[in-house]
Amino acid sequence: MGCSSSLPDRSAGRSAGLNTENGGGHDPKNLRVKLVLLGDSGVGKSCIVLRFVRGQFDPTSKVTVGASFLSQTIALQDSTTVKFEIWDTAGQERYAALAPLYYRGAGIAVIAYDITSAESFTKAQYWVKELQKHGSPDIVMALVGNKADLQDKRKVPIQDGIDYAEKNGMFFIETSAKTADNINQLFEEIGKRLPRSPPSSNT
Repeated sequence: MGCSSSLPDRSAGRSAGLNTENGGGHDPKNLRVKLVLLGDSGVGKSCIVLRFVRGQFDPTSKVTVGASFLSQTIALQDSTTVKFEIWDTAGQERYAALAPLYYRGAGIAVIAYDITSAESFTKAQYWVKELQKHGSPDIVMALVGNKADLQDKRKVPIQDGIDYAEKNGMFFIETSAKTADNINQLFEEIGKRLPRSPPSSNT
């Protein structure tokens, strides 16, 4: 079983994610938001999700085909709960044309790269530009340098990630799906940055 072994739950994805605005406009203390993961193949997107949702890591990760769907709910310190409806997209070039199907209507985009691959950092920048052009105008974006446990093989300086994220108004963090380092913190920080919808006046 690999990190991307979960099959897409197509019915859940359609009903739960594609029409969700940031927070859904309902109870501001109970947010539900569509999150899309983008990045080059092999950077560990599926492993990040599996570590977050199930607390698991499998080094024999299989490549995601198309996209997979998972969800997880967290509670923030201000007692807000956030349900993340996570679409983990395939990184291979042949699936790139499908990506807009998943990031359209997303409230959050997590763009991941591998700190040991300069090429994956370049690909991450491509996805940021795509989202700036075609994503929701108020989308919350996070830049994630994964495989932080491989410091001796690092090719992307941490300062490069920080600088690029700051320049593009993004949150930046380095994670390790293998050791679980900063995985929960990533999603907690994203949750804090979500716009809070005021309570509806007709309730």
